[in-house]
Amino acid sequence: MEYVTAVPHPRSEAAGPDRAGRRSLALALLSGALGAAVALLSTRQRWSEGIATVAGGDFPLTAKGSDVTGVPAALAIVGLAALVAVFAVRRGGRLLVAGVLALSGAGTVVAALLGASDSAALDEQAAQAAGDTSATVHALSHTAWPYVAAVGGALLLLAGLLALRYGRRWPAMSGRYERDGTPRPRRAPVRTDPDRPEDIWKALDRGEDPTGA
Repeated sequence: MEYVTAVPHPRSEAAGPDRAGRRSLALALLSGALGAAVALLSTRQRWSEGIATVAGGDFPLTAKGSDVTGVPAALAIVGLAALVAVFAVRRGGRLLVAGVLALSGAGTVVAALLGASDSAALDEQAAQAAGDTSATVHALSHTAWPYVAAVGGALLLLAGLLALRYGRRWPAMSGRYERDGTPRPRRAPVRTDPDRPEDIWKALDRGEDPTGA
């Protein structure tokens, strides 16, 4: 009885890494773009609110995320730029940019969580409204938007980690447009019949002299 040993096809062996690279690329693009958008949107929302006592009366105050801290929005923009730059560089440069992307996400998470309990922005508004630098707010409360910004930062961090792990398998935008230095072959001139007007017009379109002079 003869035994036949199955030999794996080379294409099937390469399909696994290629598929993982495509999936990680799609996931990194989705999480990175979504994370940056979520972080930027969150900083425009109300993060905290409170009440200041002005001239014997209560004066409501609110602070947006950009009033509390500008770090999440700035890092989200840096992360989005790094996400695009990942495909413009190769090898060591790609690892460096992927690290910037991951650090941008991590910094966004930390800054958003720190701003979730911050009252400095409202205290500053209370001091301006009361004309007293020692004035502060009371009945302070915070919304969930800082935590939403932290989620956006986590998505950016995920995109950076995927780029660090699988980025070497991703294509580079510049690869298609790079030239290897070899001269391009010159096309043979097309013969123009001076008796045919259509040939003359085609030659003029190509930038050639239809008279052959």
